[in-house]
Amino acid sequence: MKPVLVNFVRDTPLGRDAAALLRACVHCGACAPTCPTFQLLGDELDSPRGRIYQMKMVLEGRRPATRETLAHLDRCLGCRTCEAVCASGMHYAALLDIGRVLIEGRVARPWRERVARALVRSVIPHPGRFTPLLRLGQLVRPLMPTALKRRIPARRRAVEWPASRHARRMLVLDGCVQPAIAPNINAAAARVLDRLGISLVRAQSAGCCGALHQHTSDPSGALDFARRNIDAWWPHVEAGCEAIVTTASGCGLHVKEYGHLLRGDPTYAARAKRVSQMARDLSEVVAREDLGRLEPGVPAGTKVAFQSPCSLQHGQRLNGVVEKILSEAGFVLTEVPDRYLCCGSAGSYALLQPGIASRLKRNKVAALESARPDLIASANIGCLVHLQSGTDLPVRHWIELFQLPRGDA
Repeated sequence: MKPVLVNFVRDTPLGRDAAALLRACVHCGACAPTCPTFQLLGDELDSPRGRIYQMKMVLEGRRPATRETLAHLDRCLGCRTCEAVCASGMHYAALLDIGRVLIEGRVARPWRERVARALVRSVIPHPGRFTPLLRLGQLVRPLMPTALKRRIPARRRAVEWPASRHARRMLVLDGCVQPAIAPNINAAAARVLDRLGISLVRAQSAGCCGALHQHTSDPSGALDFARRNIDAWWPHVEAGCEAIVTTASGCGLHVKEYGHLLRGDPTYAARAKRVSQMARDLSEVVAREDLGRLEPGVPAGTKVAFQSPCSLQHGQRLNGVVEKILSEAGFVLTEVPDRYLCCGSAGSYALLQPGIASRLKRNKVAALESARPDLIASANIGCLVHLQSGTDLPVRHWIELFQLPRGDA
C-alpha cells in the first residue's frame, strides 16, 4: 500500500506513522483466517485486512469516517494473532491505536460509549478507586445471583513476601488491579525468585503500565503512566537492578514498547529505551535459572491446561516458555485445541464488548476443559479473571503452582 493521506493528518506525527505502517501491508489476507472476530462474525470488515482497508480509505479521504467504521475498529481485540502470521512484518496493533485516535477525533461516539470508556479509564488503573469498589462487590457477592457472582472474583490472600536478601535484585511491576484481585501472584513470584537467589523489589510509586489508556484512544494518558513508572524505577535501575519483571503478560508487552512510545520525548526517550530493554516477562527470568531448585506446590502429575495469553504468545513471542517450565517441574500439560485464539479478555475489551467477549470465553473454556485438566493456568491477570468467570475449575497464574498448599489446587 502507498497511501496518500488527506491534509488533516498528512503532516502530523500520527499521520507519518500511519503512512509508514500502511505501506507495510500487502493486503494478502493471510491474517484473516486467524482473526477471532472474523471467525465469529464472518465479516471481512471485522478482519485485520478489512480494518486496515477502512483506516486507509478514511485517512486518504476516499470515504468519511462513520460510527460504523469506529465500531469495526472497536471490535478488534488487539490480540496480535495477525502480526504473528504476517509475512510482511506489519505492526498492526500500532496502526490500530493510531486509527482509533484519528477516526474517533472525527466521529462523535454515542454518549453511553463515552461514559463507559471514561469510567474504565478513571477507575481501573487507579488502585485507590478500584480496590474499594472491588471490596464492596466481594462483600455483597454471596447475595448476588449466580451469573453476576461469577463475574466478581472471590477475595484472596497473599502468601508472605520474602525479605530482600540477595545481591541479585530485580524490580517488579505491581500493576493496577492485580494487587487487589490476586495479591498472591507477585508474592509467589518473589518467593520463587528468592529460592533462585534473586530478590524481587517493588517501587512504591509505580503503578498502572498505561496499556488501558493506550488501547482506549488516550495515548497521552498512557504516556503519563509510562513516565511515572520510569521515574519510580530509575533510581533502582541506576542502583544496579538486573531487570524489570512483569507477571501480567499484557503489562509486560506494553512496558517493552515504552521505548517506541516515548521515542520523541527528549526527556524520557533514553530512559524509556533502557526500561524497555530491561523488561522481562517472569517466564523469561525463571527459564534462565536452575529449575531443579523449584518444587511444585501441588501433587506431582497434576494435569494443567495452560492458556497462553495473546500478549505472551503473539505480542512478546514467548511461545512454549511457560509450558517448558511447567513440564520440567513435573506437571502434565494437557492439549488445548486452537490455543492461538484469544479468550476474549483483551484488557478492557470484556467490559466494552461483552457479547463477543462472552462467546470467545465459552469457546476458550471448552478448549481448555476438553482434556479434563485438574486446573487451568494463565500468565495474565485479565485472562485469569475472565476465564474463572466461565469455569468451575480453579484458574491460577502459573507461578502460583509453585506456591499453592497441597489440596488447594
